[in-house]
Amino acid sequence: MKALVTGGAGFIGSHLTQLLLEEGHHVTVLDNLRSGRLTNFDEFKKSPNLKFFQADIRKIEEIQPHFEGIDWVFHLAALADIVPSIENPREYFEVNVDGTFNVLECAKKANIHRLLYAASSSCYGIPDTFPTPENAPIRPQYPYALTKFLGEELIMHWEQIYKIPALSLRLFNVFGPRARTTGTYGAVFGVFLTQKLNNKPLTVVGDGNQTRDFTFVKDVARAFLMGAESKLSGEIFNVGSGNHYPVNQIVKLLNHDSVNIPKRPGEPDCTFADVSCIEKKLGFKAETSFEEGVAKLLEKIDDFRDAPLWDAENIKEATKTWFQYLS
Repeated sequence: MKALVTGGAGFIGSHLTQLLLEEGHHVTVLDNLRSGRLTNFDEFKKSPNLKFFQADIRKIEEIQPHFEGIDWVFHLAALADIVPSIENPREYFEVNVDGTFNVLECAKKANIHRLLYAASSSCYGIPDTFPTPENAPIRPQYPYALTKFLGEELIMHWEQIYKIPALSLRLFNVFGPRARTTGTYGAVFGVFLTQKLNNKPLTVVGDGNQTRDFTFVKDVARAFLMGAESKLSGEIFNVGSGNHYPVNQIVKLLNHDSVNIPKRPGEPDCTFADVSCIEKKLGFKAETSFEEGVAKLLEKIDDFRDAPLWDAENIKEATKTWFQYLS
């Protein structure tokens, strides 16, 4: 197949691109390189089936020519991070909502065969039920979560009205090599591994007993591929590991000293996906155990050597807007 991956130079996008190439597909990657990195292509950059174009999904004239002749579209390009979304909601709306509109319009004009959208489990906010099913109430706690959900609504509406075969995958806490380390206080593994490399204590939010549904990135990439290969359409699926793990378990697996910092408002004590729907309808089940995933990440720990180094003080400064608006 001829596949197009928006955000394909990013963390999840690069693993999806690699899997598609390994399966023999031709892949066009569109990325503006704001958070994506060309070094994420190092393992497969010589593939004759890979094409890369630096383009911004906010500019439809930049991206539209690359949709011609495409079979599968994987829409992963987005702005992430909580604090910047609070500080710059317009930019998040333009990328995550208007950008998704542009991708859909290009896909419609090109008569693509399948569209897969990377949605976010943050749409559930602080859930009432664990594991959390797809029909749980939608309660976005900050603009990033809201804009990702609005993007999903667009995807499902275009599927219904314009008959674009589409699936939306609500990703839980994805981790693994090439994880994004930029932005205002990045994801927990990027923060912890950089601290470990620099022999600084791991900054554990709250008491560390909060749990997350950590899902290994290669499993997530496989979920996208299985979705593209299926004949399903108009479905929304959780993508999770089938379990959830306390942050303190990461500290134990990394075997490093830690320090506790204040718990942040608007964050759930638990994220835990009900994956029964995707297992039943798509046949997807995560295969990489949490311990195995952490071990694979530790093998690539040097990749985090140039990442920002966080400590209790600069985290406090970086997250002050978080506490100001969400308390």
